Amino acid sequence: MKFKQLIDIIRKTHFSLQQRAVSAVDRNLTVRNWLIGFYIAEFEQNGEDRAVYGDKLIDKIAESVKHIKGLSARNLNLFRQFYFTYPQIMQTVSAELRSSDLGKFEVNFKKSTLRIVQTLSAQLQQAENKELIGVPPNGLITNLSFSQFAELIRLDDTLKRAFYEIECIKGNWSVRELKRQITSLYFERSGLSKDKTKLSEYAQNSAITLAPKDIIQDPFFFEFLGLKDKDIIKKSDLEKALLDNLQDFILELGRGFCFEARQKRITIGGEYFFIDLVFYHRILKCHVLIELKIKAFNHVNLGQLNTYLNYFKKNEMQADDSPPVGILLCTDKNQSLVEYATAGIDNNLFISKYQVALPAKEELQKFIEDEISKRNI
Repeated sequence: MKFKQLIDIIRKTHFSLQQRAVSAVDRNLTVRNWLIGFYIAEFEQNGEDRAVYGDKLIDKIAESVKHIKGLSARNLNLFRQFYFTYPQIMQTVSAELRSSDLGKFEVNFKKSTLRIVQTLSAQLQQAENKELIGVPPNGLITNLSFSQFAELIRLDDTLKRAFYEIECIKGNWSVRELKRQITSLYFERSGLSKDKTKLSEYAQNSAITLAPKDIIQDPFFFEFLGLKDKDIIKKSDLEKALLDNLQDFILELGRGFCFEARQKRITIGGEYFFIDLVFYHRILKCHVLIELKIKAFNHVNLGQLNTYLNYFKKNEMQADDSPPVGILLCTDKNQSLVEYATAGIDNNLFISKYQVALPAKEELQKFIEDEISKRNI
């Protein structure tokens, strides 16, 4: 064996077993989410005290399991929908449970005790009497991540959903690619195309494929493993160091800044986004969102920050709060730039009320330049 062959086999061994590890975790995540959806649906139908909770059941469950990451009311509703959309997965889940400790657990509903591994819902029995289209249950769980299922269950049309299941698996699409293909009406275009094979080849050749790192960075994945947001967000050593020092710098300024979060995760349109730093300004009575970019200024970054501000207006702002404000810091080589993002705040109001209480652009710009200079970049 030559050295080059040694390196090659080490790499192949690493990536092969990494993929296997990721697939195992993601498969268990999918099974867990389906089972939770199943439990909720069964309780709604047969729970002894279900009448007590009524349409507040999901909220009550979320409140009771709030110590478990990833079990928000939104996600619990998603899991329930997952169960109803994919009842055929029961077969694969049952097989999984027979070989695990979960197969020993029993769930009591009303007058009957149901063993999960022996239960087959009426919905599944109906499905078995029909000619099933799409990918077999085991193929679905083996080849699709839960985030991909979350996109697929939004499709009401069974044929359309089956089409994207097949294409997603065939092309090893990432979640983002699946979203892009659905948004671009690939299914509809395929129906109209005279040469469907050629269109499929074009779609697959231009697709962004899935890599293990994409699954590992999936929010559903790291919530399931109990990881923290900051453990999974990719930041360079320079960005991490700058954010550490920037956080301290802002707090040392005084002026009413109270630290609230770092890598604050928010959900917009079903996607997760992360805000570098979030402060609450006790004098202005508003949130201050800070984004740091180790690259030249781009209006897209400013637009993204304004999107975050609009999210905070709608979801985080209290009745007596002032509208939030954002600060974008960009540095590229020897140039740095600081911009305020106001998301529609009147300019005169911003100057008279906000600007006097916030750090000056020049002050922040000097901080960035000094930090870069220290590192001889």
